[in-house]
Amino acid sequence: MTDDKTQPPEDVTVDAAVAEELKGVPEGMLDKNDENDDLAKLREELETAKQDALYARAETQNVRRRLEKDVADTRAYAATSFARDILSVADNLSRALSAIPDDMREDEKMKGLVAGIEATAREIDKVFTSHGITRVAAMGLPLDPNQHQAMIEVPSADAEPGTVVQEMQAGYMIKDRLLRPAMVAVAKKPD
Repeated sequence: MTDDKTQPPEDVTVDAAVAEELKGVPEGMLDKNDENDDLAKLREELETAKQDALYARAETQNVRRRLEKDVADTRAYAATSFARDILSVADNLSRALSAIPDDMREDEKMKGLVAGIEATAREIDKVFTSHGITRVAAMGLPLDPNQHQAMIEVPSADAEPGTVVQEMQAGYMIKDRLLRPAMVAVAKKPD
């Protein structure tokens, strides 16, 4: 006599290989609850694997975005160190131009020298502009500790306290980052 649990119902056709496998399976193994539990476990594992794949994809995308930002920042700010070094050259050219008295500027012998220094200063400004290096505005503005470095306070009745009244050294930005703060004198109330 055959056991009803190991034999499929007559109205269901079963592949011969599956039927052969079912003959060797112990009686308790074909319980529907076990099949449902196994199916639930498989679905849970599949859902976990899907979540892991989504997290891995998101992390990969985040890493890619960070790398793209780092590459863009490196390109944008690669000249920062060199630009800081060149600022002293620009400062010296500016000082040289301001040190030339007006009577020497009119002298025929000095006109060529003055024109050469002015052309060099214009060329440095042009190169700065092409690389996103701009001068920090300071004169007449309120002190901004993010862009200005107060060196001294000057008593002044003409300017509001905290206003920049003198620029001792120009400040510069490279794109949106401070390259060098402007060194300034700030107004204070007269004594």
